[in-house]
Amino acid sequence: MSLQDRITEVEERLSRACQRSGRNRDDVAVIAVTKYVSLETTRAVVASGYKRIGENRWQDVEPKWEALSNEQHDVEWHFIGHLQTNKVKDVIGKFAYIHSLDRLSLAKEINKRASGMENKIKCLIQLNISGEDSKYGLNPDELFSFAEQVREYPAIEICGLMTMAPFESEPEQTRPVFRRLRELRDELNERAILDKPVTELSMGMSNDFEVAVEEGATWVRLGSLLVGKESL
Repeated sequence: MSLQDRITEVEERLSRACQRSGRNRDDVAVIAVTKYVSLETTRAVVASGYKRIGENRWQDVEPKWEALSNEQHDVEWHFIGHLQTNKVKDVIGKFAYIHSLDRLSLAKEINKRASGMENKIKCLIQLNISGEDSKYGLNPDELFSFAEQVREYPAIEICGLMTMAPFESEPEQTRPVFRRLRELRDELNERAILDKPVTELSMGMSNDFEVAVEEGATWVRLGSLLVGKESL
């Protein structure tokens, strides 16, 4: 399939999912995950209108980031992978959002590296809702105490929650994971632990994004379904 064919399919499926759940299509943003495609394909994705680009390793995204920045493309970069503490210095100031804040040592390093910067670093707290050993993220039971601790770091702004559901042959089986993330966000806001309500729910990938949208996703992370996959 061509890029345009994939875009057409994604948009049709997104629109139907929004209709089923009584949501507006504009309420759901697509993050195009380009870690398995080239600079040229990434450039084509941006040119097609998908300005939110997700990557998960600085050493892989660096050439793309430098090229697209030099070309003055209007790209909003999202760091969606596990962030090692010693890589924070590379990511700070380059990515608009960090989706994978999952431990206090990382929050401390982000706050230190961002000290003195004009804008706060926008982060999402990553939760391991499914409890899989293979996935990163806080245990849901740790969310509220973690939020209270992170509140003390002035350079960090928590704007949402993120999770990854198990890969299921039947996407409907992921629904409880996405529903739980939404419930936790709502409870976090009800408790008013943070300075202001969090709004974003980063959940849903190529295999299960429609279920995530039905459960309230505001950002879906789409890789192969949208941008394809290449041998790099």
